[in-house]
Amino acid sequence: MRDIGRRSFFTAAGALATASAIGTDAYATGHARDAASADEYVDVQLLNITDLHGYLQAAPAANSVIRGAHGKTYTVGGVAYMAAHLERLRAGRRNSLFFAPGDLFSGWEFDAASFADEPTIEVLNAMGLDFASAGNHEFDKSARFLVSHMQKGDAYPVTGRDGSFRDSTGRRFRGADFPYYSANMVWDDERGGTVLPPYNVEYVDAGRGRRLPIGFIHLTAIGTENFPGSYQPGLRTLDEIATANRCAAELKARGVNAIVLSMHDGAVAGSDFESGSNPSGPAYELALRVSPDIDAIVTGHWHCAFTMMVPDPDGVPRPFVEAGCYGQLINEINLRLDPDTGAVVRALTTSTNHPNTRDVTPDREVRAITDYWAGYGARRAATPIGRQSGSFTRRRNALGESTMGNLVADWALWAGRQPHGPMDDPGGYRNIPAELAVIAVAPRVGQAIIGGDLLRDEASDGTVTFGQAWHAVGFGDPIMTVTVTGAQIHDALEEQWAPVAGGLLGYAPLAVSGNVHYTFDAAGPVGRRVNPGAVFVNGTALDPHRRYRLAAPSYTLINQDGYSAFGGFTEPVRHTRDFESFVEFVRSRRELAPGPLNRVSAVNTKVPGARIGTVPGWHQQSKAAADAVPRPEAALRAASAAGLRGLRAAGGFRVPC
Repeated sequence: MRDIGRRSFFTAAGALATASAIGTDAYATGHARDAASADEYVDVQLLNITDLHGYLQAAPAANSVIRGAHGKTYTVGGVAYMAAHLERLRAGRRNSLFFAPGDLFSGWEFDAASFADEPTIEVLNAMGLDFASAGNHEFDKSARFLVSHMQKGDAYPVTGRDGSFRDSTGRRFRGADFPYYSANMVWDDERGGTVLPPYNVEYVDAGRGRRLPIGFIHLTAIGTENFPGSYQPGLRTLDEIATANRCAAELKARGVNAIVLSMHDGAVAGSDFESGSNPSGPAYELALRVSPDIDAIVTGHWHCAFTMMVPDPDGVPRPFVEAGCYGQLINEINLRLDPDTGAVVRALTTSTNHPNTRDVTPDREVRAITDYWAGYGARRAATPIGRQSGSFTRRRNALGESTMGNLVADWALWAGRQPHGPMDDPGGYRNIPAELAVIAVAPRVGQAIIGGDLLRDEASDGTVTFGQAWHAVGFGDPIMTVTVTGAQIHDALEEQWAPVAGGLLGYAPLAVSGNVHYTFDAAGPVGRRVNPGAVFVNGTALDPHRRYRLAAPSYTLINQDGYSAFGGFTEPVRHTRDFESFVEFVRSRRELAPGPLNRVSAVNTKVPGARIGTVPGWHQQSKAAADAVPRPEAALRAASAAGLRGLRAAGGFRVPC
């Protein structure tokens, strides 16, 4: 290794570009501060973004302004601006790599999500993304969808309706120009192999015809297979530290002496995106313990923004960074490699978070792509897919029923009876059709899956458009069909009531599918309001000892709505994501007709002490209303704040999107 303390530094053209960019560097040592680049070392620029979630036009309102050093704020977001910043940052750099630690697609912006997230891939191709780690949301449909459709461009299942749309050039979707990786996402069967390649090796120009390798290890958030959106019974995640250490050892054995960890798991490290302070979270715990052969740790998933140096187990600093979410930031790490060994000269490492400000001229090509999809989205939103004879609203009667709640419960039963499609993963449990369904219409915590009313448009004689159906229901989570006992169904109905502040009785009603009817005792105590003999499924009284196939959103089944009774369900089968499935339901029904509100009844309503319960106020908001925070994120924040079982990782850290 060269003697850093006595050497002379010569600043390269690339360093000038970095210095002129907005942002404050994090330095490994004072030597790095004095020299942004040095000609006797091989200069490598690593650019990364994370958790774009398909927000191509702009970041959602609450995330569109970020805070930097000294409280200065920046308005950020939009991939056309990001492309312009990337071009400036790359200028003059001989070795520049652009990658991402996950959750690039599978989000909630209509212009991308309603086109199977193909617009996001087209944009990332145009911006020259080199490779990406698979985040939890990359598995929101299936591993087969990620590999076959998003990477390879295979059509599914109806070209031009469900996928393989014509892009801004007029061509059918051809897939990503970049690969996805994950070292710890594996099949949960006898194969046990990784779903994706675990790492990649990139070669950089070292001058005079020489090339040096840099290895990139990729991790997906532990527990991804049990998250509400990416619930995948056929997958499992391996321990992050053990997996990263094993991969680092393999890379070193191959002669790779510069290693970067790109992981879709994160941390909290202050509110200033230009620095980091008081870090905590699973990625930070990993950063302190994972192999010292790893020279930089790039994180995501937590939607946080920081850049700092953290000591490895040998006490040597290395970058520990996260670049926010929704296109807020571009992180830049500058490595200097020893030209003889290819090892990172840690003392010269710098890291900067650059805000994706909107005060630059947007990239013309990328702007054309986003404008194309915005126009296409507006046309698609207006496409008729069915009719309705009357309006469906969230307005509840005294017993908690609503026409919208009943419609969505009927959809859930329909969804839970659908066969698997061509992009579903092989294996897993047998797809036994659902016998009944429940929907949390006013959950005790979080937000309801119902995003808005489905009002009849008199001018079009009741036409239901694609956009109306899409925005009416959904978080982007699947409907699941699971096996539960009759006792669990009864207990869940009892969980609708619980004491609340002020001595009141809270009522968080569950909508039930049309083949279910039950009666509760308005004078009964909490926990003894529903007689199992007064619950009927297809006209037969509920048997507490019998096993039933139940359909419900994954969100509800894993107790993120506040109903714990379904815990311990077995034989889970995943179906299509909610908003896509509801669109297909409307198409299949052709005409929707509101029915009577008669699925729930009550006895003893007039006796002294009778109480129906107080239903929470409407806290949900239509996705069409350009929410300040995406509905899934808002729901998870509320559930996490309530401290529900399963919502906090080890150590008490909040669980993000």
